[in-house]
Amino acid sequence: MASKRPISATARLIASPRTVPRAVCPLQSLYSTSQPHPRHNPISHPPRQIPQHQQRFASSSTGYARTPLYDLHVEHGGKMVPFGGFSMPVQYSDLSITQSHNWTREKASLFDVSHMAQHIFSGPGAAGFLARITPASIEGLEKHSSTLSCLLHPGTGGIVDDTIISRLGPEKFYVVTNAGCREKDVAYFTEQLKEWEASNPPVNWERLDSYGLVALQGPLSASILSNALPQEDAASLEKLYFGQSVYMTVAGVPGVLVSRGGYTGEDGFELSVPSPEATISLCKELLSSATPEKLRWAGLGARDSLRLEAGMCLYGHDLDDTTTPVEAALSWIIGKDRRENGGFHGAEIILPQMKTKAKGGTGVTRRRVGFVVDVAPAREGVKVVNKEGEEVGKITSGCPSITLGKNIAMGYVNEGLHKSGTELGVNIRGKIRSATVTKMPFVQSKYWKER
Repeated sequence: MASKRPISATARLIASPRTVPRAVCPLQSLYSTSQPHPRHNPISHPPRQIPQHQQRFASSSTGYARTPLYDLHVEHGGKMVPFGGFSMPVQYSDLSITQSHNWTREKASLFDVSHMAQHIFSGPGAAGFLARITPASIEGLEKHSSTLSCLLHPGTGGIVDDTIISRLGPEKFYVVTNAGCREKDVAYFTEQLKEWEASNPPVNWERLDSYGLVALQGPLSASILSNALPQEDAASLEKLYFGQSVYMTVAGVPGVLVSRGGYTGEDGFELSVPSPEATISLCKELLSSATPEKLRWAGLGARDSLRLEAGMCLYGHDLDDTTTPVEAALSWIIGKDRRENGGFHGAEIILPQMKTKAKGGTGVTRRRVGFVVDVAPAREGVKVVNKEGEEVGKITSGCPSITLGKNIAMGYVNEGLHKSGTELGVNIRGKIRSATVTKMPFVQSKYWKER
């Protein structure tokens, strides 16, 4: 029996004057277009030469690709910046990043994620192919169900990219990968398919480049989406649980793949829309019917702070080609059947890492953990030190938590220092600040799950 979870008592109402002050939540300055952070390096290289991990977020959007919703973003006061090769809104004129973050926690926000790469893999070899390149339990994945996974390098088990895989039929899968890894992923899929089809059943790979993708997130998202559905679809929405997907007609647009989930920790949906024109009309209808009292646009700034509170990784920062799922604290994405039978890229490295040397495995030398940091926020690249001042790790993401009013971060520490409650330090501009290892997510997720 499904029932709605209450909104977190720690979340702040957007109307409250007690929003996090600038000194506590300097995200606005992090994404400022007038004073870019020195590591953004925004204008000295052409778009395709700026990797995602070097442009979060750059200050000029000139010359970058545009999603179907670009004009709509500008119309609504979107501040456009380069991200993942696209010109994307970091925030809008009606709300600050802090306000947009809180709005998503209390009401509902609409995010344009059309820059993400969408794919369909189908045919008699599709399941086997995906089982080779990811550690997911593809064979056991039920129709209309999704799983978080990652593409793996053969031999090393390093993470090529993180991905969501949804089963649409016995031989049909919908796969979403990151915008910043688009060219790398295309090259990876091309090479891996060539090797696979040399001695295995064929796979059809379709890139859905003309499709739009939007995320409707927040506690009011279900009621907003329900009002945009035909009566028969609206009645079934309550039984569409986290990690499930189904085709629906949304705001008069047929063939929309509705997946329950997202990147914020809140209940919500991701909508894959079959054409640019349909994406525009769907968003306009959702915004109009919900009204600004319930639904507003949100940009990359709020998306980043929300995902960090949810303990979710950002590729190029918290994950990369040299990191395995075990090191990244993502062992849970390795299917139980895969742990026994292997058969995926890098299994010979990854599976022994799941056991310590004392238990017959190899273990790992570092692990991803969460931190609560005293006094000042620890940004990416900050060194983690022990009581003796020796470097024992590094921060990969960090910001003030708007919801909690604390400084949070994630990063990697040496094996043995990853247990919750471990007291360490971070070197912020030459001063050592206390950093306590803590469990993630930092803010309890509110996913819609079957009771």
